[in-house]
Amino acid sequence: MRKTLYIIGLSTFVFSCTSRQNVKKNTYKPKTPTTQAKPAVQTKPPVAQKPKVVSDHGVDFFTTNIADPTKNDNTASYGSIVSAKPGGYKVVKTFFPAVAQNFRQRYLILHYTALADDKSVTVLTQQAVSAHYLVNNAGDNEIYQLVDENKRAYHAGVSAWRNDKNLNDNSIGIEIVNTGYTTDSTGKRIFAPFSDEQVKKVAALVKDIVTRYQIQPTNVLGHSDIAPTRKQDPGPMFPWKKLYDEYQVGMWYDEAAKQTYLATAQADLAARYNDASFIFLIQTSLQKFGYALDLSGQWDDATKKTIEAFQYHFRPQNYDGIMDAETWAILQALNQKYTVK
Repeated sequence: MRKTLYIIGLSTFVFSCTSRQNVKKNTYKPKTPTTQAKPAVQTKPPVAQKPKVVSDHGVDFFTTNIADPTKNDNTASYGSIVSAKPGGYKVVKTFFPAVAQNFRQRYLILHYTALADDKSVTVLTQQAVSAHYLVNNAGDNEIYQLVDENKRAYHAGVSAWRNDKNLNDNSIGIEIVNTGYTTDSTGKRIFAPFSDEQVKKVAALVKDIVTRYQIQPTNVLGHSDIAPTRKQDPGPMFPWKKLYDEYQVGMWYDEAAKQTYLATAQADLAARYNDASFIFLIQTSLQKFGYALDLSGQWDDATKKTIEAFQYHFRPQNYDGIMDAETWAILQALNQKYTVK
């Protein structure tokens, strides 16, 4: 009897445990849905297509600017592309051009020849002096090109403007046929005028060059600006204001700005003219504008000639080399307008 009861109890226990396991196995647990992140699709920015190098009879040209004009950069070639030809190798223009480049031609310098037409041609083509262009006085529509714009002409000599020296390296020179000057009985220089036809030629030529090479207004200069102690050309008869007003070329001051400086300029000159500190201020202002001038604090010969060169360009009514109120006011107005960058 006792054995029978034991067997019944054991069977009940086993059934109970088995039922619990089945319940545990059959319990339903809903799965939390998971979403897998899709890999991001990377899109490449569109690659700007460079204009192609154009070949013509085996000569390559590239006439489009793809550089940044706001930085005065330019990749256009005015003429054929000059390339090396190394023996046994091929120079290709697969990646031409790089955008980091600009023109060598940063300055435009104007001269007069101080000679007649025929002598001007002879000297500028057969002797150790030259210019890229010669503007004759023959009354025709011709302008003579004497030197390739990509090459150095020997027109500037020892020269400087702002931070640059030896401006043959980075300038284009234009010679204008003109007899220069004679000296009157008092020693004053009397300059010959330029004909209207010549001025029109020069203006059209300058406008073309300045536009193509993006030459800044502050870099359109006379020979006397870049070599004031030894040169006078193109002299006070050259119409710089006409080029500025009618062709938007070169520099000129604003009349209103000049007037604002005029009263203080008169007071400065009346009270401080011979003070070394004032002379130093004048010299510093001329130097700041662009002229190469030592700061001596004296009205020395170099300072007088530099003032004279400045007057040739910006105050041609009086070019005696003496700093007067109007010249001082004009210099300050120009420094205000053409701040050195």
